[in-house]
This record gives sequence, structure tokens and C-alpha cells, in this order.
Amino acid sequence: MTLHALYEALDALSPFELQEKWDNSGLIVGDPAQEITTIVLSIDVDEALLESLEEGTLLITHHPLIFGGLGALDFTQYPAKLLQIMVKKNIANIAMHTNFDQTHLNRWVAQEVLGQTAIEQEGFLACFDVDTDFETYACDVAERFGLAQLKTVQCHERLKRVALVTGSGASLMHGLKADCLLTGDIKYHDAMEAKALGLSMIDIGHFESERFFPEVLAPHLKNFGLTVIISSSKNPFTYY
Repeated sequence: MTLHALYEALDALSPFELQEKWDNSGLIVGDPAQEITTIVLSIDVDEALLESLEEGTLLITHHPLIFGGLGALDFTQYPAKLLQIMVKKNIANIAMHTNFDQTHLNRWVAQEVLGQTAIEQEGFLACFDVDTDFETYACDVAERFGLAQLKTVQCHERLKRVALVTGSGASLMHGLKADCLLTGDIKYHDAMEAKALGLSMIDIGHFESERFFPEVLAPHLKNFGLTVIISSSKNPFTYY
């Protein structure tokens, strides 16, 4: 199956045109005419992963390796160092980022990780109703996501409605019709703003909330007649 045919199939599954303006989902590296027999799924690209791949592999990642324009290719620096390995080993790369968040990942996490069934999806936001006190809910969320640390902004004693955005979604807090926002990468000023808005927040981690990407995508590739491998993605952070 050609890389172009796979790209078209992925675009039909989760249209790349849905990605945010700042995003760079789609074909990152590769020749559209290249024949693909093996696909590896991962959140990110790192050197150890690339060294383990066979030549001619298609690597589908959640995060794009290239976000902005490249002014130079210094092979001692990121991301050029990784791009050099990919070119040498003829490894293709397609990223499915904010488009896949909207069409699949956020709803899947709400259903399969948080156990919600009645979910209202609007763009990135997966919203659902709960009826529990904040502390109990926060501890349950931490356990479900396997969080080593729990960081919260508490503005409610009891929660009725929750919104979920995997990855980094604090910018979506404005006008949010929910008591609590679950997302990752909550910064100090996000917390101050949430306090002013009366919005509770629970930081579910960037990696911890998106690590399910390969698991969510894999079933959609099973009818392609290709070998599909889920990579053991690693969190770049170590918690003590």
C-alpha cells in the first residue's frame, strides 16, 4: 500500500483540515509513492524509537516533529538530528494531532478512561455530567490517569458538569459551561484566571492524557493488511 493511499485513508478517518492553524499535522517526512508494509504508532519521535525501526517503516505520531519553519538543518540539533536518521532509513512520518483530538481522542478518553457514556462533543471539548464532591472526583481522576502528582484549582465543593480536553487545553476555559475543566499543562496564570472565572481545574498531564493515541488509532488500521505496531511511548518527564 502506498504512503499516499494511507494518507488518504487517514484523512478520511480524521480530516487534516480540522487541525488548528498553528498545527502541522499531515505528511511530515516521506515519498507519497513509497510502498508501506509496516506502521508504528507513537505519541512522539525520539532517537531510541527511530533506531529500533526497520527501514521503510511508516511512523504515525500524535505530535508533529516539525511545528515551525526550519531555518537550518544542523544535524546535532533537534529536530534535524532525528530527521537525518529518518531520511537515512527511509522512515516516513505522518502526524495526527489536533484533528485527531477533535474526531477521536477526547471522546475516547472520556468514555474509556473516565467511564462516561453520555458525552456532548463540541470541537475539542468533551462534556459530561457528574454529581460528586471535588476532592473525591479529583482523586478518582488521578487514579484513572495514573498521575504521580495531583495539581488542581478548586472553586467548587461539588461538581455537576465537567469538560475534558486532552493535552494542553487551558486556553478553552473562556465561556466554558462547566464546573471543572480536565486538561494538561495548567500554568500559574491559567490557575489565576480560572480562579477569577470561578472554574475548577484538574491537571491530568499532557503525556498522561494523550498516551492513549496509539491504542485509539490502531483498530482503524486493522483492515489495511499491514503490520501495525504500538510503540511503548515514554514520558519525557521524571517525577520524584
